[in-house]
Amino acid sequence: MKRRIFYALAGLAAVSAGFALWSRTGRRPPTDPIDLHLVEAQSLGADHGAGNLVGIQPYMLASDYASEERFHRKIDGYLAAARAKGYFGKKTIVVLPEHLGTWLVVAGEKRAVYGAKSIDRAAKVMIASNLVRFLRWGGRTNASGARRTLFNMKGEEMADIYQRVFSSLARTYYLTIVAGSIVLPQPVPGVDGMQSGTGRIVNVSPIYGPEGQLSGIVEKQFLTDDEKRFLGTSGGVYGSPVFDTPAGRLGVLVCADSWYPAAYAGLKKRQAEIVVVPSFLSTGARNAWDRTWFGYQGEAPSDVDRRDVQRLTEGEAWAKHGLPGRIRASSARAGMTVFLRGRLWDLTSDGPACAVVDGKLYQAPRVDGATLERMAVNKEHGIGECKGEGRSRAVRDRRAGPKEARGHHD
Repeated sequence: MKRRIFYALAGLAAVSAGFALWSRTGRRPPTDPIDLHLVEAQSLGADHGAGNLVGIQPYMLASDYASEERFHRKIDGYLAAARAKGYFGKKTIVVLPEHLGTWLVVAGEKRAVYGAKSIDRAAKVMIASNLVRFLRWGGRTNASGARRTLFNMKGEEMADIYQRVFSSLARTYYLTIVAGSIVLPQPVPGVDGMQSGTGRIVNVSPIYGPEGQLSGIVEKQFLTDDEKRFLGTSGGVYGSPVFDTPAGRLGVLVCADSWYPAAYAGLKKRQAEIVVVPSFLSTGARNAWDRTWFGYQGEAPSDVDRRDVQRLTEGEAWAKHGLPGRIRASSARAGMTVFLRGRLWDLTSDGPACAVVDGKLYQAPRVDGATLERMAVNKEHGIGECKGEGRSRAVRDRRAGPKEARGHHD
């Protein structure tokens, strides 16, 4: 009997040691070169001293999130490319897309996470290789509960990486940066910038000033039905915060928030001059921009024509019910929407950078890669007119070869 107990304990110890070894190995970040996959850069309008918006649609890979160093190098690569083209000035606002930071949840994980064929498989590997820690954080087995646990478990690390990276980049390039968005446990501004908090898991966009300071944190308020299963909101009246920048008073609406009248009423009340929209479009289908729009994935505003459902394409719906169609309800003279692109497990992504040009929609060419879009802001006429310096030009990375870019107006 004692011998059986001994063998059982020895076997358990061996399994535990093997599991511990497995969970700790394979965590070195990939060493392959950072690939910007930069396909296009365009400049629109001559800068008359009022400043400009630079929209960056980065092309992100799962491996870009393996470490703080890789993430920093990837974003810095786009900023360096924009600076080399002369896009930056003292009154530049850089805009990055929604969920740019969300995937930092995989930072420091096993390489098998980055090579997983689906986001669900990546999550399972994460849970298995962090099982003790996962259970300590109250790990739950249902999908939404498991996701909340992972973000609670990794939230402090994610917030610290995001804070250090964007504070450093804003200071290095002396820019105002709307740093896309990141999902975190209720972050709060602290002495050293953005810090992960406790409680609700929320989708937030931090804004950094030219000195590297955290200017504010904007929380997404209007959630889709899918987001409501995972994220939380304050449940209060939409605040539409506005920030003073060298280019003017800036309002930030995170993705779906730009589809609701209350957001623009708040911007008008606070006299916003510029509004930007970090966005992410993933419908589960490729070429989502051209596919049928099936309506709001949450409660639709009363001013939406229900006949538009299944009559418009996704892109047409963004133009009519998003920023371009609603910006007149605010006091803003200029606006821009940018989307996240890339290959992130089995997630799809689509959407071109869009801007309001003298009351009209300017839509950048849709490409399968990263883009840089510079829009000059003029106080009298909104974003610079499409002439002179506004002629399109494009660049590709060294693998892609040259290509002429073509823009169009809707």
